Order: sequence, then C-alpha cells, then structure tokens
Amino acid sequence: MSPKRAYLLTISSWYLAYGMQSVVFAWLVTLVLRELPERVGFAQMMLGLPTMLLILLAGVLADRIGPRRQAIWAQLMAALCPWALIVAIALGHFSYVILIGYALAMGAATAFVIPARDGMLNVVAGQNVQRMVVLSSLCQFGFQIIGFTLAGFADQMGAVTILVLQSVFLLVGVFAFAPLKGNFESGTRAHRTAASTSVIQELRMGASTVLTHPIMRTVVLQNVAMGLFFAGSFIVGFPLVVREVFAGSSGDLALLNALNSAGLVLTILLLLRLGPIRRAGRGLLLAQGLGSLVLLSAGLADQESLFVVLVFFWGICGGLALPMSRTLMQQLAPADQRARVMSFYSLSFLGAAPLGALLVGYLASLYGPQQAIVTAALAMLLVLIMVALVSPMWNDKLSEVAETA
Repeated sequence: MSPKRAYLLTISSWYLAYGMQSVVFAWLVTLVLRELPERVGFAQMMLGLPTMLLILLAGVLADRIGPRRQAIWAQLMAALCPWALIVAIALGHFSYVILIGYALAMGAATAFVIPARDGMLNVVAGQNVQRMVVLSSLCQFGFQIIGFTLAGFADQMGAVTILVLQSVFLLVGVFAFAPLKGNFESGTRAHRTAASTSVIQELRMGASTVLTHPIMRTVVLQNVAMGLFFAGSFIVGFPLVVREVFAGSSGDLALLNALNSAGLVLTILLLLRLGPIRRAGRGLLLAQGLGSLVLLSAGLADQESLFVVLVFFWGICGGLALPMSRTLMQQLAPADQRARVMSFYSLSFLGAAPLGALLVGYLASLYGPQQAIVTAALAMLLVLIMVALVSPMWNDKLSEVAETA
C-alpha cells in the first residue's frame, strides 16, 4: 500500500469510529441517561477537555519522537476505551460517572493522535498540500457519514454492538500506520541535533511562530470562535433541539449528523473538481459568514424538516471553511515545527469546543436550545465582522501567501 493510501486509511478508520462515537455519546447522555441540559454540556466538555490540556504537549512529543510512533500508541489507547463502557453496560453498572471517565480517556487519546497525524500530512502530500488536505477532509466527513449511519441503529442494535464496532475500526487504523515508515520513524533532524531544547522552550517557539504570523494568528482566532459557537451548537444545541423540540430518537441524531457531513462532502467534491483556491483567506471568511447566517436560521426553524435542511446547508459552508483553514496552517508551518503548529491549530478549535459545549448547555438551560443556537450564531457573526475589518485575511496578497510558501 502506498503511503498516501495508508495515510488516508488511517483518517478513514478514525473518523468512521469518531462518527459512531458522536452519535452514541450524545444518545447515551441525552436519551438513555436523560440528563439535564447543563449535565449534557458538562459531559461533552469532558470529552474535549483532555485535548485542550494535552494537545500542545502532544505536538512537541510528536516532533521529538516521530509522529508515526506516537499515532500508533495513541490510536491503540483509543481502541481500548470503548471496552470500559462495554463492560459497564454488560454488568448493569453503566452510569453518568462511568461515561465521564470514558470521555476523559478518549479525549486524552485524541490529543496525541491529531497532531501526530497532522505532522505527517506534508511529507505524504509532496508538492500538492491543498489537494491532500481536501482528500483527507473527504475521507474524514465521508466516513463520518457511515459512522453516523451505523450509530443511528443504536436503538435496535444496542450500545454494546456499536461500541465493539467502534473499537474494531480504530484497530484497523492502528495497522494502517505500518506502511508510513522512513521519515516518520523518529523526530525531525532539528530535534535530533538540538535534543537539549526543553519542552517549554519548544512550546514557546511554536506559540511565537503562530502568534507572530498575521495569517496563522487570525486562523487560530477564528478557530476559537468556531469551537465556542459552532461546535457548541453542534454537539449540545442540536441534540437538545432533537430531544426537547422535536421529540427525536437516536436515528434522528444520526440523520442530522449524516446530513451535515453530506453537505461537507458535497463541497469537498466540488473543491476537488475546481482545483486549488488561491484566495483561501477570503474563502474562509465568506464560508464562515454564510455559515453563521444559516445557523441563525436553523435556530429559528419551527419545523423539523426545515431544521434538518438548514443543518445540511450549514455543512456545505463548513466544507469550504475547514479545508481552507487547514491548508493555510499546513503550508505556512515550518517543517521542523509542523506538529507543534498544527497542535496549536487543533487546540484553538478542539480546546474551545468543550467551553462551547458548556456555554451552549447553560444557555439552553436558561433560555431553551433554539435560543442558545441563535445567540451562538450572532456571536460568531460578530467575531467574523471584526476579523474582516482588522485582520489581513481579506487582503488578496496575504491570503495567497500559503499558495507560494
């Protein structure tokens, strides 16, 4: 198997399992345990909290010891996590506390997988980074749809069957890392010749690289806002709307997730056909702005069919925004800091998502889930207006730097 195909297989297996987890976790906490909105938000926050705390350290370690080695062990840990829930359910001891423990363990594994895998992309991609980013995004969201679909049968198949499948798919990804040898076996040359550099110094170097660059700094800021307002709405607001407004089931949750990913896939397929987008910064701003308006409309929808359609169109907007932001960061990151830079990129979104989950959960508890989504959409739109006015992202030349880097 070629390195590119092996790399795409690792992404496919991870996000197939992740898609299943997204539905099953929300189903377990909202429909099985019937937890209050604030406890739903807290549980989702616990799923992302270890990522927020550990991902920067994970990025430094991936640069030091080699991304392939780190990714293998971290994904193996992720494959073992579902068995804690399987045993608890089989023994009749499943509870909110056990679900929180699972969330913390899976979040920790995720923190070490993501920067390690991102650190390999440029070497695998060669000269065409944006195309590899788009292909990776296609695998990510395409296989998420399959995962959402499988998890939609949780009511019929039972949680244990879904969790076993999740573990198996993650193990497939562990073996898919085998062909990715050579440049991925050990740390970068810079780390082999400067082993005395401390972890703290390397974190500071990575932070300085990101924060002093006008484009990367702006992408990180937008990612924080996306984590707070977009991710919070998706992982807490949407399931609560399904439960409290439309009296839905696990199948409705799965359909919602699948249609959102279908919108993402549709845009990504279009990007593959059109070729590279030169003004990536401008495309990112436009996609997020339109996405904010669509999310606002979804929060105001009073019919389930309209709500689902709007979530699909929201996914179409995300299908442009996510590849553009990742392309900018991948192409602008120095080779010897790539895993670290991408860990800051991931942290800006995944680290903010738990706070967004908590925020939207409390807003939903106070004002209702639909009002919480409307508030989040308006806040995101305000951030984008400020970014467009004061940042270099709209400037053609600065937006095109990534294409020539």
